[in-house]
Amino acid sequence: MSAEPAAALSADNPLSAESPLPYRLPPFADVTLEHCREAILAGMAGQRAELAAITGSAEPPTFENTVVALERSGALLRRAEAVFGNLASSLSTPRLREIERELAPLEAAHADALRLDPALFARIDAVHEARHAAGLDAEAVRLVERHHLDRVLAGARLDDAGRARLSELNRELSELSTQFGQNLQLATEAAAVRVAEAAELDGLSDEEVASAARAAADRGLEGYLLPLLLPTGQPVLAKLRDRELRRRVFEASAGRASAGEHDNGPVAARIARVRAERARLLGFATHADLVLADQTAGSTAAVDAMLSSMVGPSTANARAEAEVLAEVAARDGVTDLAAWDWAFYSERVRAERYSVDRAALRPWFELDRVLVDGVFRAAELLYGFRFTARPDLAGYHPDVRVWEVTGPDGAEVGLYLGDFLAREGKRGGAWMSSFVTQSRLLGTRPVVVNNLNVAPAPEGRPTLLTLDEVDTLFHEFGHALHGLSSAVTYPRFAGTAVPRDFVEFPSQVNEMWATWPEVLGHYARHVETGEPLPGDVVEAIEAARLWGEGFATLEYLAATLLDQAWHRITPETEVGDPAEFERRALEEAGVASDLVPPRYRTTYFQHVFAGGYAAGYYSYIWSEVLDADTVEWFREHGGLRRENGDVFRERLLAVGGSVDPLEAFRAVRGRDADPGPLLRRRGLAPA
Repeated sequence: MSAEPAAALSADNPLSAESPLPYRLPPFADVTLEHCREAILAGMAGQRAELAAITGSAEPPTFENTVVALERSGALLRRAEAVFGNLASSLSTPRLREIERELAPLEAAHADALRLDPALFARIDAVHEARHAAGLDAEAVRLVERHHLDRVLAGARLDDAGRARLSELNRELSELSTQFGQNLQLATEAAAVRVAEAAELDGLSDEEVASAARAAADRGLEGYLLPLLLPTGQPVLAKLRDRELRRRVFEASAGRASAGEHDNGPVAARIARVRAERARLLGFATHADLVLADQTAGSTAAVDAMLSSMVGPSTANARAEAEVLAEVAARDGVTDLAAWDWAFYSERVRAERYSVDRAALRPWFELDRVLVDGVFRAAELLYGFRFTARPDLAGYHPDVRVWEVTGPDGAEVGLYLGDFLAREGKRGGAWMSSFVTQSRLLGTRPVVVNNLNVAPAPEGRPTLLTLDEVDTLFHEFGHALHGLSSAVTYPRFAGTAVPRDFVEFPSQVNEMWATWPEVLGHYARHVETGEPLPGDVVEAIEAARLWGEGFATLEYLAATLLDQAWHRITPETEVGDPAEFERRALEEAGVASDLVPPRYRTTYFQHVFAGGYAAGYYSYIWSEVLDADTVEWFREHGGLRRENGDVFRERLLAVGGSVDPLEAFRAVRGRDADPGPLLRRRGLAPA
């Protein structure tokens, strides 16, 4: 079987062969959307031909001629989907969305062809049966087991009628998820809040006011425009002094995609019902049970036990915080504290109690300095990685920058791309993804990208971050490190290819370095004077960390329990009005609060209805148990030391999915995780 499928492509399609650029960086300047479409279609046809060659072989099935051959297959499709998938998130256009809708059902059918083909499963099943007697190394054995389990959970043991029905359901889910994501992007752009007069923006910095003016001008509008980010809570709510404008922003955010032509309520309900039917077909009671069968948590009961243990303490903490906020708001004559007031008065409490004005900290967090002198420096101190700007290499948009990454011995590691600014056509939130994943089998090194949505600064002015955005940058870079550190043989295990409830763990660990003294002191310098962030302010930031944890935990739990509610329905469940289903679910879970809405409501819960977190949003806090315990391990062993970084990289980051993730954790920590550090961190247990 050839490494490249023989597929019909136009002679000038730059995706038809491996990129000649360093590390196989895609030649973005030459790639058009039509090239992507053509290459994806040809790539699917080519991989089906490769699949036919595997199943049609007269040779008995072996690890090499079946499992390794499958790992090698689909090179063209991998290249094309990596480019198109990233563009769909970062640079969407009407034509791209049209292609996305066209390809979604075709890609779902193609995925089913790989997972449900009975002849292929028979060969994998035979290799699986003989895996321990075949002289395979540990990574190869795990690869066989993973391919086998993937197909069992996907329905490979179904009969012909079952496989046909499963393919129909998967195709519909693909179309619905695409529709949900596109609805949300268009609804979010439409919900941006227009402001006529600058006086209404009192509380925002000059840079933020200028950014709002530019956002309006970019759309050909008069006045100012406040675009929305993905979560319910918008950063401007902590700053705007105009209460009526705060209400407008909050209601625009919380009401997104809940009515009109982009209403995602019926779409979400249909997604949940189709997932329920698919789970039943595969032998599981609910979609959540299906998902948990292949996660480190293991069962819905384990998830329920963790979440329910946190509901009472977090609700009590949030109630106590609300009482404090009501007293402060009353000084302004606000006697009916509302959800749109919470962030504003919470910041006032933080400033009064802890002398921390988070908005005033932004001049100490200039984007490039945080990135280079903070994020990159911590990675160099811990892992020996060095980052060299490569302005000669182009990204997919002028905002995108490229760095070459080398190891402590100067050896090539990969490329890191940064796309940090918000713009039209870019979905909200922050994320990491890959253009090329590391694999010894394929001879590839990683090319990873981080996306944020920081408001662009006025031309000629530096881009300043909030403290939350600093944490987000360190977090997403933790995912990037997971990809860059990968040292596996098979692409199935590369980088972040680990269970969903483990993938957030390394990124959450990386957040700790944002306020580590020798890191913070290096990058937190005033953008104009160069003065370091004063020591008493740093102490106040640390002292203030527990303030607001009641709100933060409760809004997260509300979203998590909402995710679980949608994915515990059965095909017989009568959902009715999606908004009413959401209300009942939150009340029954004990997390309904007018003052603390879910971090994501149903109609803009992209993680679970148009992403990979369905029935898995719990994974952030599940991973945080591992994270908080690992942070204690770093502290016990001296913190930011190369010896510690080498242990964490070699035993956990580098192995990706090639070993059991909890075994990788134990290889670092020396034992199972202790939930105590997380409970103390969130103020849910005595310090």
